[in-house]
Amino acid sequence: MIDFVLVPVDGSDPATVALDYALEIAATHGATLQLLYVADTNKPSLTQQGGSVVDVLEQEGEDVLSDARERAARRDVPVTDDIVQGDPREAIVDAAAPEFVDLVVMGTHGRDSLESYVLGSVTEHVVNACETPVLAVRPDEDARQPYPYDDLLVPTDGSDNARKAMEFAATLATQYDARLHLLSVVDEPALGAAVGSSPVLDRLEDTAQEIVAEGAETVREAGADDVKTAVETGSVPETVREFATDVGAELIVMGTHGRRGLDERLLGSTTERVLRTAPVPVLTIGVAAD
Repeated sequence: MIDFVLVPVDGSDPATVALDYALEIAATHGATLQLLYVADTNKPSLTQQGGSVVDVLEQEGEDVLSDARERAARRDVPVTDDIVQGDPREAIVDAAAPEFVDLVVMGTHGRDSLESYVLGSVTEHVVNACETPVLAVRPDEDARQPYPYDDLLVPTDGSDNARKAMEFAATLATQYDARLHLLSVVDEPALGAAVGSSPVLDRLEDTAQEIVAEGAETVREAGADDVKTAVETGSVPETVREFATDVGAELIVMGTHGRRGLDERLLGSTTERVLRTAPVPVLTIGVAAD
């Protein structure tokens, strides 16, 4: 299932953490690691050296790629590498075309001074725009998890994109004999006064139960055996984070877009918040282009 793993590298701590994580995945699957360094043309990079114009960013890229190749060689992971010029956001999405790449692994920026997690504009753009699954890994020690995983969590709202995420997670769970947790959250804070009456809340919870029941059938048909379902009420990002901790999930798999409506939780708008606060890596499944 995973034959080619793309990891953008720039020498930063988050990118290095993502590289090591990608190497572990590639080694497990016998996959080829594709290293990409983007010389950001939004930054001034040309300077004069010895009478000739040298692109400093490309020189830096060669050094970064050399270090990455050495890390891969120590793991006996085959690699390809490339240096391109352009906007990193667009260059990574272009390189991650699903016909060439099975998985993209990227780092986030950890925490800022206010103790909130920072996703990073490049990772954020790639997650939202990429058709290929993207695994976002924080550099925090407490956010790193062993691979392969034993427990996977899939938040679902019953949308097509959430179904794709469940199917992808089911494949991983089947391959590694992992437990799969399906969670549907009734987003009470977002719905506000609409859930003030018990009949409305009951209807939403009944719908959520139907969603996870259908999801369980979907993942079992895809080969997953150990499947648990749950319905919770509360803020989606906070509930997902707390639930992941409670069940010991080592990976969260979710779609980047979901349903809209008074009686249907919007998955897509919360994906970024889950990415920013999740205690474990998050694998996002995007929407294929028409």
